[in-house]
Amino acid sequence: MSYPLPTCLTLGFLIRLLLVVCGEWQDRTMLVKYTDVDYYVFSDAARHITQGESPYNRPTYRYSPLLALMMTPNIYLSPVFGKVIFILADVLAGYIIYLILTQQGTPERKSLLCAGLWLFNPLPITVSSRGNAESVMAVLVLSTLYCMLRRKTKMAAVCYAISVHVKIYPITYALAIYLFLNSAYMCNTGKKQESNSILQINLRSLWLNEARILFILTAGMIFMGLTAVCYLWCGHTFLQETYFYHLTRRDIRHNFSVYFYMLYLTDETEHSFVMGLLVFLPQLVLLVIFSFKFYRDLPFCCFIHTFVFVTFNKVCTSQYFLWYLCLLPLLIPSLSLQWTHAAIMVLLWFFGQAMWLAPAYYLEFEGANTFLYIWIAGLTFFMVNVGLLQRILVAYRVPDRKEKTL
Repeated sequence: MSYPLPTCLTLGFLIRLLLVVCGEWQDRTMLVKYTDVDYYVFSDAARHITQGESPYNRPTYRYSPLLALMMTPNIYLSPVFGKVIFILADVLAGYIIYLILTQQGTPERKSLLCAGLWLFNPLPITVSSRGNAESVMAVLVLSTLYCMLRRKTKMAAVCYAISVHVKIYPITYALAIYLFLNSAYMCNTGKKQESNSILQINLRSLWLNEARILFILTAGMIFMGLTAVCYLWCGHTFLQETYFYHLTRRDIRHNFSVYFYMLYLTDETEHSFVMGLLVFLPQLVLLVIFSFKFYRDLPFCCFIHTFVFVTFNKVCTSQYFLWYLCLLPLLIPSLSLQWTHAAIMVLLWFFGQAMWLAPAYYLEFEGANTFLYIWIAGLTFFMVNVGLLQRILVAYRVPDRKEKTL
């Protein structure tokens, strides 16, 4: 028995709202707080704005000032306003997942089941109700994909520009989107281009066309406009905290990255900066390869991009997992996997995290020197993720979808 979409959306929202209420009670009565520490950072930055100051006066605020501006009702109305916005965005992300799948010709019941994997997933439910803003990014990325599939190029460019402004990781989708905007896109068809040579297809696919020019100009103007406004408002601090910091960032304590121990040991050496940049090379190579390989199925390509970016990144924290988990339901109709195999993959993914979290706990809360164990656990989790990526690529079947005509 399947429930109608409005029922699922309402239930998903009520579950999150209940956790918000329970979280407020826990924050007031228990030593261990439910609210994410980032939520207090957002609120403090919003308070600086209400006082006519820069949001970057709050240490560790490294986001767009627009996010702090959005949080100002926390000061004027209620401290939980931001959490309500985030859980609404989380539910909206589930709705957009449903829209994307039905747009691609997936049966309605299967689309609803896939959307339910996000709406009733304990991880996004917990993260959004604790006051983390990742649900906003999920909405922006999913909206970009939906508009692309609907051939709404301008609106897709607007959503994409805003998403890159808020967090820079969607810039990794740029090549795939560019390739997707090909002659088949302009003809409003989902047909594959035929050619006797893969090289010929790829070379021909690089030429500019009307859709690509429109997307580049629209996204460029929106992004530069937002950047200019924020720069005039907050100066160079905005650029440093929102963009440059993340290019040079190193997290040598809470970090799933396979590179963490190497960067930790070389932190004070003269080659540390160069090594920090060189670790981007594997990401770059894989992203280019997968762009040309899978751009015709844009949701699948973006998932692979995000999974590769997070797995091979020099910094990897738990919230990064949501970047690709919001895209995972879009893959399910294209994967040929038995439920038992899928369950084993999920268990391995959680097992890899648990291996890392145990020594990380003793490092953070007990002060024990467990760096070596954390590194070994990080290597294990990296191998698990590479194995999962390989299994997904093998299970992928080129979808034979009949997209809705516009």
